[in-house]
Amino acid sequence: MIRVWYLVRDFAAARAFYTGTLGFTETYVDQEGGWAKLERGEMKIAVAEGEPQEDGGVAAIDVDDVKAEAERLRAEAVKVGTVLELHDEIRVLDVFDPDGNRIQLVQELTTA
Repeated sequence: MIRVWYLVRDFAAARAFYTGTLGFTETYVDQEGGWAKLERGEMKIAVAEGEPQEDGGVAAIDVDDVKAEAERLRAEAVKVGTVLELHDEIRVLDVFDPDGNRIQLVQELTTA
């Protein structure tokens, strides 16, 4: 099982971002302990109250259209990087949660 833990300063804001903005489903929450499990497709992550780590893990989430997701997230004032296309094989976009944790959106490209 792949799971990436993100430490967040504002537990409620992080849960809202991952479920509302990025489309994760919350599968478990421990309000008292300050942590939650979330899933989107095959990707499983957890968020927990704490101080974010600059060198923490990075979840990679498959999407159908990275460019459309970049536009949608920018319209919602989410901090995103530049769409990178690597060798006509894959498009990648860095997305940052409210605490600055990095998530990557990935689109596999079909070659003719």
